[in-house]
Amino acid sequence: MSNILRTLAEKAQPNHTALLIVDMQNDFCAQGGYLQRTRAESGRNPIRVDENAVIADRIGQLAAVARRSGATVAWLRSVYDFKYLADAHVAMRDDEGCCMEGTWGADFFRIQPHEGDVVVDKHTFSGFHETGLHAQLQARGIKTLVMTGVATNVCVDSTLRHGFFLGYHIVVAEDCVGSGNQTGHEGTLSTVKVNFGEVTACADLLQLFDQHVRAGVSPVL
Repeated sequence: MSNILRTLAEKAQPNHTALLIVDMQNDFCAQGGYLQRTRAESGRNPIRVDENAVIADRIGQLAAVARRSGATVAWLRSVYDFKYLADAHVAMRDDEGCCMEGTWGADFFRIQPHEGDVVVDKHTFSGFHETGLHAQLQARGIKTLVMTGVATNVCVDSTLRHGFFLGYHIVVAEDCVGSGNQTGHEGTLSTVKVNFGEVTACADLLQLFDQHVRAGVSPVL
């Protein structure tokens, strides 16, 4: 019998699933953070960050149920001090910097890791590039990544593609990701549906995880 996981229920079994929370940080999500502030100062169309509070609260709810079900919760945190960045990345930034080490901008926005969660710092858009994320997930027997966070079309997209190339099943919680670029956001969701995996609602994942909580299924790590 095939071991390939084909349905959402098969892919999102808590014992082999990681809820991946990407870059929920003040510089990306908060009023006065880097993205909102620099766009306003430059006179370009402002990035709306109002919806990020709703996204964060939804992710927090999903993370709480995922933990209770036995799923892994993993956080990616951007640290973009210029000393860590490739020259090509530096060339795309301004002099102010974003998510600088030890600043308010690099702090998590509205929701925080819990004891036992995985927390990984990254210095580019993909959470797997030159980090320990893959090793930590493999040590926990993870087969599926449930993607949440920001920005849908940048770091979420880069990480899910890298994860797919490493062999992970990909599930995107479409109402738990966001971007200031609506066209890019919709483009990533469309591409995932066709090429990389599943796009589903937070409510569907809550129901799947909660079934395991109510059944009292012990996590298998």
